[in-house]
Amino acid sequence: MIDAGGVLFFVFMAYASIGLIIATGAFNGLVAGLLKHLSGRARSIIIPIFMLIIGMASSTIGCFEEMFPFIPIFVGIAIALGYDALVGLGIVGFGAAIGYAGATINPFTVGTAQALAEIPVTSGAGFRVVCHLVMLLVAAGYIMHYALKIQKDPTKSLVYGDENKLAVDGDDLQNAPFGIREKLILLVLVVGIGVVVYGTKELHWYFQELSVVFLLMGLICSCIIGWSPNVIAEKIADSFSDIAMACMMIGIARGILIVLQSGGIIDTVVYGMSIPLSHLPRWLAAESMLIIQTLLNFFIPSGSGQAVVSIPIMAPLSDILDIPRQIAVLCYQMGDGLSNILWPTAFAPVICGIAGVKLEKWWRWSAPLFGLLLVTQMGLIALALAINWQ
Repeated sequence: MIDAGGVLFFVFMAYASIGLIIATGAFNGLVAGLLKHLSGRARSIIIPIFMLIIGMASSTIGCFEEMFPFIPIFVGIAIALGYDALVGLGIVGFGAAIGYAGATINPFTVGTAQALAEIPVTSGAGFRVVCHLVMLLVAAGYIMHYALKIQKDPTKSLVYGDENKLAVDGDDLQNAPFGIREKLILLVLVVGIGVVVYGTKELHWYFQELSVVFLLMGLICSCIIGWSPNVIAEKIADSFSDIAMACMMIGIARGILIVLQSGGIIDTVVYGMSIPLSHLPRWLAAESMLIIQTLLNFFIPSGSGQAVVSIPIMAPLSDILDIPRQIAVLCYQMGDGLSNILWPTAFAPVICGIAGVKLEKWWRWSAPLFGLLLVTQMGLIALALAINWQ
């Protein structure tokens, strides 16, 4: 718990602040305005749109945990549209994970890995954009298909019958007001996100500074809507209560990592995994790098941490196998990014706790999509190898 204190308290503060913004109804008003121009199946277009926006944030400035406070918004909207909580969670979870897996200039993953591999930082961004968009199309298509299926027949939902506190009534959403106060609140949200982007990229802000920005956003929006200090405090307390279980999961998952690090297990695991690669054909070794990095993320659910441990081994090994180091970095970022929302040592328990979804049902729903995306990644790596991408 202490070791994960930074991210733990960031989730507390950011979740509570976004909770205040959600409670104002401003976001519901915005979505209501969008839905007036969309009907029926066309409404599912919001899935790829928001996945792309979230993915761009994670691809460029490395937002992942920073996206968690937005899970309640999309879960509520997805349920109101006749979908379910899995759709809302999938928009945020897979949107952020794919952004990391196909990151262009993410300083925490690509930047660190390329520096360690001794190749130009931010090089190869064009092909990474292609990777990002291809994975986005696959994931968005899967989620849209599922969403439309359960919209037609709600009993086919994997969470059918499960009560969710984040649910928003469809009629309430359609009739949500969108006046000057709601527009000012959204303006505060946009400005706040801009401050987060600038602070993260230019000033190297991290959880402490970002927590302050989110808190200020929530308080300013609460004042705009006209709540008293007592009402604000009560809503923050309710949000703390709702997110407490997910924050406990963060500490528990970090405990597993501490045991692995303190026991000197991780370096042995990485070295042991790399040995068989030297005996494989070039094309199979490249694909195996992806599998190894995906498995390795179970033990090191940290982008920069995994880069520091694995790239010094994988980069020289790729030279021996005549595989460009750029591809070794691509295998690393794909293996690290996507599996973050699958492994219990990473973010899977956290995002499920925030969304009010049982972990086993999330695995049952997301595993086929994860497998489909893994095959897609293997195809992209094969393409990179075929064109000798460097």
